[in-house]
Amino acid sequence: MATHKGECFCGAVQIEVSGDPETCGYCHCGSCRSWSAAPINAFTLWKPDSVSVTSGAEFVATFEKTPSSQRKYCVKCGGHLMTAHPSLGLIDVYAATIPTVQFKPQVHVNYSETVLPLRDGLPKFHDYPTDFGGSGKMIEE
Repeated sequence: MATHKGECFCGAVQIEVSGDPETCGYCHCGSCRSWSAAPINAFTLWKPDSVSVTSGAEFVATFEKTPSSQRKYCVKCGGHLMTAHPSLGLIDVYAATIPTVQFKPQVHVNYSETVLPLRDGLPKFHDYPTDFGGSGKMIEE
């Protein structure tokens, strides 16, 4: 089983993921864009038992804007680490946080909120696929 290591911006918090992500993709929602300070958030979704903080857990804080997203960051540098999604039973470890994971995007979510339209042939959901609690409604490229 593959193991990948990552860290926050200053390196005080070390994380590890094992195995393969459940899926990878892009989120276009306003919350992710604001949190990541980018037009798109690249996500990798993992089962909780595949993600661990291996060092610096005392520096991890949580910001919970909504019950569906518990955003984790380092209190020393503000570096973003991951977002727990309890309703999905998954954790989004930001793709840039774990650079050795081969990022193979499969989907765009919340594409109705995009500020940077992309023509990449991937499925583009208005919100989320139905198995993630969304409408399943698709948006054309």
